[in-house]
Amino acid sequence: MTTSSPAPGPRTPDAPGDDKTLRVLSTSDLAQIDISLADVVATVENAYRTLAAGRSDNPRKLTVKPPDGHSVSYAMLGRDGSREVVAIKTSYKHGLDRERDGQHYYTALTLYDDVTGLPVAMMDCGRIGALRTPAASALLARECARPGARSALVVGTGTQGRLALPFLLTTLPALDRLMLFGTRPEGVEAVRAELRRHFPGREAEVVTDLRAAAGAADVVVATAGPHTPAAVDASWLAPGSLSILVGHGLAPSTLHRADRVVATSEAQMRVTGTDMADAEGRLPAVDAEFPAVLAGLAQGRRSPDEHVFAYNSGLVVTDIALGHRLAQLAIAEGRGTRVPLWR
Repeated sequence: MTTSSPAPGPRTPDAPGDDKTLRVLSTSDLAQIDISLADVVATVENAYRTLAAGRSDNPRKLTVKPPDGHSVSYAMLGRDGSREVVAIKTSYKHGLDRERDGQHYYTALTLYDDVTGLPVAMMDCGRIGALRTPAASALLARECARPGARSALVVGTGTQGRLALPFLLTTLPALDRLMLFGTRPEGVEAVRAELRRHFPGREAEVVTDLRAAAGAADVVVATAGPHTPAAVDASWLAPGSLSILVGHGLAPSTLHRADRVVATSEAQMRVTGTDMADAEGRLPAVDAEFPAVLAGLAQGRRSPDEHVFAYNSGLVVTDIALGHRLAQLAIAEGRGTRVPLWR
């Protein structure tokens, strides 16, 4: 199955001449943008395909973490060759030693038009990540799940868990059993409400026996936070299942005992996936990177019965593509605040 990405559209609709005024798009500005799940999937897929074609740049992210591990910071620079946009993304999370409610998280994306040389926007990156990541998981499921997959289990009910099932149904509409494991009642209800909003009439089956649910799932998507008690073991999984790691919720055995390992980026997996290392601190080799799988240059799966492990780490080129798409929609609606930063 192949989808086409929306056309890049006008570059800077309201920027006359050599206007260097920066448009700032806040969380609330972006929350009001209406974008379909199919539009998001197509935008993310096109970013991967452009990268696989060698037309985009996605250098390894820079990471800063203090010795006690209470915070982590990332900086990512990239260029989307299809949209001809350069961007810098920054991410800072504080309070990793605390529960989710006690943490602080800030992420921003600054876009520059590489044709005109003018700034496009500086924007909160929260909604971009909340959309981009489950869209990437859904694409991984489309390409790497066994033929005829009918059941899916989502572990976790946070930001990434809430849209995991709607995106999975967007790329795998034949799924007829949707399972959900979560430990927070309010999070469980938020996931179920989000599913009903996008797919009226569809319900998520809340499970308490994680082992039984994992054994019944063709696709397992682990989106939980670092304090989750969930840890799906490889021995629980059915033959031919696909395990997708976004956050936490899978035991390291699901990676080390997999028949095939796919990653959005092997380099990034080795930076951010160290919690999946074995007792000697090692991670197995990646058999295929996902951009190459989408482009038909590598196989996501070789047989119906092999267990595939997929590591979904965000690539900045997908942030750039989706951020640019949202910025286009926001600018067309006149949203944001224009700041003469460079005057």
